[in-house]
Amino acid sequence: MRTILSLLIAALLLSAGLSRAESCKGPADKKATAETRKLFNKIKELRTQGIMFGHQDDLAYGIGWIYPNGSSDVLKVTGDYPAVFGWDLGHLETGSAHNLDSVPFNTMKELARQVYSRGGINQFSWHCNNPLTGGSTWDVSNPGTVKSILEGGEKHQVFISWLDKVADFLGGLRDENGRQIPVLFRPYHEFDGGWFWWGKPYCSNDEYKQLYQFTFDYLVKVRKIHNLIFVFSNTDLFTGTDQYLERYPGNEYADIIGFDTYQDPKTPNETFTAGLRTKLEILESAAKQTGKIPALTEIGYEQIPYPSWWTEVLWASIKDYSISYALLWRNAANRPNHYYMPYPGQQSEKDFIELYKLPRTLFGNDLKKTGEK
Repeated sequence: MRTILSLLIAALLLSAGLSRAESCKGPADKKATAETRKLFNKIKELRTQGIMFGHQDDLAYGIGWIYPNGSSDVLKVTGDYPAVFGWDLGHLETGSAHNLDSVPFNTMKELARQVYSRGGINQFSWHCNNPLTGGSTWDVSNPGTVKSILEGGEKHQVFISWLDKVADFLGGLRDENGRQIPVLFRPYHEFDGGWFWWGKPYCSNDEYKQLYQFTFDYLVKVRKIHNLIFVFSNTDLFTGTDQYLERYPGNEYADIIGFDTYQDPKTPNETFTAGLRTKLEILESAAKQTGKIPALTEIGYEQIPYPSWWTEVLWASIKDYSISYALLWRNAANRPNHYYMPYPGQQSEKDFIELYKLPRTLFGNDLKKTGEK
């Protein structure tokens, strides 16, 4: 009798403790396509199996190569592709043929199709130029940029024309059957830092929320783009749940919440691990409060100088948390020392293979199997 009673109590506690993210019915866009809803549910399901690993620009270039069809540093090391592929739309707004990292947009479209056809997930960020000054994403010379592009602002129509280009590109992603490819869209990330024109020093919390909300409403309700899963993503500067959510646009505007973090060479492994675990606890608290799916939207250690970093530092930091994915930053072809994934011969290659072998680390083949269920 005592055993039955204990089980009942445990079940009640588990039920009471389930985050609203676990019971979230679907994406924030209530008119999301069937394929987008399927991807949303797939992300939820995979979260119960482990943590997906991703890589920025994985198919576009790597160490010693650029644009060969199907190449990938992750594939070269593990024999498998990442689960999540990051892309960036920066310079799309200018009409350029290629993005700020020299990836042609036509190539990006084709690579995104390849990812989707294999069961992988595409995530798009947008390092857009400064619409007020004409400078880059990092031009923070005028603190009034966000205000200038909101409704009534002097650059509002310019900004709408930029959103139209984003809508045309993302809405134009089609599979071999002509159906829209569902993707994650992560605009205005790292907003609590001071390096982007939409950063915390340059707009109020309310102005940032309006920017995110307007972007959602324009793409979804005006342009009727229904293949987007929206990602809210800041840095690791927060110290509590309230601070993490102070610029959150609202539950009706986001599907995934996360943050970006990188290990500094001056930070000892133990310090990085302790700090990351603290941030992940806050993220999971925010996920329970909002009912959204938590993720590490960017993470990495440039040049991976510690040979066992993958298993002893990164995995040790994240394995106890129910985050959806961890996306590692890019392996730049034109900057030999700017890489965040191992390549053949790199000192952490063997340890990354050990990470790959772990039951709860999810890569391309794991998603392909899930898609077949």
